[in-house]
Amino acid sequence: MSNITNILPSYLNSASAEEKIIFFKVLLHLADADGFTDKNEITFIKEAAQAQGIEVDSLKDFDDEAKVLEEIKIIKNRHLAMELIREMCMLSHVDNILSDEETLFIGKVGIALGIEMEKIEQISNWVIDHIFWLEQAKVIFEER
Repeated sequence: MSNITNILPSYLNSASAEEKIIFFKVLLHLADADGFTDKNEITFIKEAAQAQGIEVDSLKDFDDEAKVLEEIKIIKNRHLAMELIREMCMLSHVDNILSDEETLFIGKVGIALGIEMEKIEQISNWVIDHIFWLEQAKVIFEER
């Protein structure tokens, strides 16, 4: 788990325990949104939560979308909200398939957080560009 601690973003350091719990619940729900749950993704998210001092038991009910969307409203910090949208966009592209269910859930979370659809689209496009450039780097540096 020490490797996870090293890659966790620092913006979570200033989040409250409640904000961290819902942050990870949202990611867990997204990982399961398209019906194709990747056990490695779930394990990684839970280990990342533990690295942030969150007990896995506090992440229950992540599959209840209505409850998750209600709980997400505790996040008032706009920067944290946008970082969550970014993390969701990154997670939704892990399997190279952005499903309608994932897109819809990201939109619902964004609305619940007060993030404009244009901003969500900007974040999503930035993530796609980021992934593209990482792939280009592999080609350029002959890492394939």
